[in-house]
Amino acid sequence: MSADMPVLPKATLPKPGQPQAVRAETAAQARTTTQANPKRPTGAATATVRPSTPMGVYDRPSEPKITAIEIVALALSAVWFIGVIVFFALVDLGPAPEGTGGIRFVMTMLAVFMPVAMIWVAALAARASRVMREESQRLQAAIDAIRQAYVAQQQGRSLASEPSVTRKLDEIAAAARKTETALATFTSSRERDEAQRPAALPAAAGQDDQADLPLGTRSEDMTPPLSRPDFIRALHFPETEHDEEGFSALRKALRDRNASQLVQASQDVLTLLSQDGIYMDDLRPDLARPEIWRRFAAGERGRVVASLGGVRDRSSLALAAGRMKEDPIFRDAAHHFLRRFDKAFVQFEKEASDAEISDLAHTRTSRAFMLLGRVAGMFD
Repeated sequence: MSADMPVLPKATLPKPGQPQAVRAETAAQARTTTQANPKRPTGAATATVRPSTPMGVYDRPSEPKITAIEIVALALSAVWFIGVIVFFALVDLGPAPEGTGGIRFVMTMLAVFMPVAMIWVAALAARASRVMREESQRLQAAIDAIRQAYVAQQQGRSLASEPSVTRKLDEIAAAARKTETALATFTSSRERDEAQRPAALPAAAGQDDQADLPLGTRSEDMTPPLSRPDFIRALHFPETEHDEEGFSALRKALRDRNASQLVQASQDVLTLLSQDGIYMDDLRPDLARPEIWRRFAAGERGRVVASLGGVRDRSSLALAAGRMKEDPIFRDAAHHFLRRFDKAFVQFEKEASDAEISDLAHTRTSRAFMLLGRVAGMFD
C-alpha cells in the first residue's frame, strides 16, 4: 500500500464476499470519511521535516573533489603524454651504446615524468593557496561578526544605563548616608584643649572685655584650622572599622569646609571606581619628587609635570577611560574631584614640607588623582 493512500477505518474496509452494491456503498463511505478529515495524518506523510540549521560563518564549506585546477593539470599532463608518444613514434633514437642502456632508460623516464610531476606540484600549490585564501576570508568574517557583536553589546549596555541614572544617584546618596551613620557610631577621645576650650572662651572674653560675635557667624569660622597631618590622614581614609585615628582625622576634615568638599568628592570617585573593580590599594604608581608637585601647584601643566601621572596599570587605565567616555555621572564626578584636589593642593603646598607632600602622594586620594588626571589628559 502506498504511503500517500488514505487509511480507512476498520469498519469501512470492503470484504471479499460482499455484493457489488455493498462494495460501492463502502467505497462511497470511505471517500466521505476522507473528505471530512482532509488533515488526518496518513502514513509517512505525517513525518515532520525539520530544516537543518546552518552553521553560519563557522561552517566549513564542502569542497568539490575535482576542481578547475585538477582539470587543467590533467589536460596539461595528457597533452604532454601525447607529445611524448608522438616524439617516440616519429623520431628514431637508434640503439644505445654498450654499457649505457640503464642510464639511458633512467634519463628517458626522467624526461617523460619530470614535467608531469612539476605540473602536479604547481597544481597542489595553487589549490593550497586557494584554500588558505578561503580560510582567511572565513576568519575575517568571524572577526567581523565578533566585532559587530561587541559593538552591539556596548550599545545595548549604554542604552540600558541611561534609564538607571536616577537609580545610580540614589545608590550614591545611600552610600553617603551609610558612611555618615558609620562615622556617628564610632567614638574617639577628644584632646584636652578642645574639651576645655568652651569653658575657657567665656573667661577670656571677660578678661579682655571683648565684644560678642555678631549675628550670622558660622560654626566653621569658630572651628580650629585643620592640621596638615590630619588632612593627609583623612585623605587616605580609615583602613578598617577599628581605625580610630583614621576616623578621628576624617571627622576633623569633615568639619573643615574646604577639606570636606575634597573628601566627599574623593569618596564619590572611589565608590564609582570600585564598581569596576579598581581599588587604590592595588595600584603601585611611580611617585614624583616633591618639587614636581610644587610646580604643579604653581600652575604648570603638560609634560613638565607628566611624572605625576605615575599609574602604569593598563587595565585600570582602560577601564577608567571607558567609563569616562560612556558614563556621564562618572565623568562629572571625576572632573569635580580633579578641580577640588587642584584647589586644595594649592593651599596645602604653601605651608607643607617636602616630607608632608610625599606623605600626601601615598594616600588613596592622590592615587585616584594620578589615575583620573592621566585619563583626563592633564599630564599630556
